[in-house]
Amino acid sequence: MTQSLQERHAPNNKCFGCGPANPKGLRIRSFVEGDTVVCDWTPEEHHEAFPGMLNGGVVGALFDCHSNWTAAWHLMTKSGASEPPSTVTADFHVKLKRPTNSKKPVRLVARVVESTADRAVIEAELSSDGKVTSTCRGTFVAVPEGHPAYHRWN
Repeated sequence: MTQSLQERHAPNNKCFGCGPANPKGLRIRSFVEGDTVVCDWTPEEHHEAFPGMLNGGVVGALFDCHSNWTAAWHLMTKSGASEPPSTVTADFHVKLKRPTNSKKPVRLVARVVESTADRAVIEAELSSDGKVTSTCRGTFVAVPEGHPAYHRWN
């Protein structure tokens, strides 16, 4: 099986949303597909807001981490680096368009819509049962040495 961006570049990361080393986290796995980054993830009952529906905060965490990795991958590729920069969320806005079924897998698709040398604006969608249930737009910034999140992937 192919390694996700998280497994390849941050196997010891303990982030709640994307850390492969966090056994209680969401442990999303993001993969590059052309000019997008995709993630298929399966909710569990403890991720519910109410029976059968995914919690909106969990939706936000999925978008935050997946979009952050989309930005890190883009900035790494754009600069020709071999490792992604440490990126943090500057802002993100989630629109919950309809309830998301928690009994079936969800799919996140993210793409870069703007970028500079140290930041990327990402737009993403979350879908379930073939329907878009939520969207997100956010800005993610590469941080310099000395920032508390620098080397966060380690």
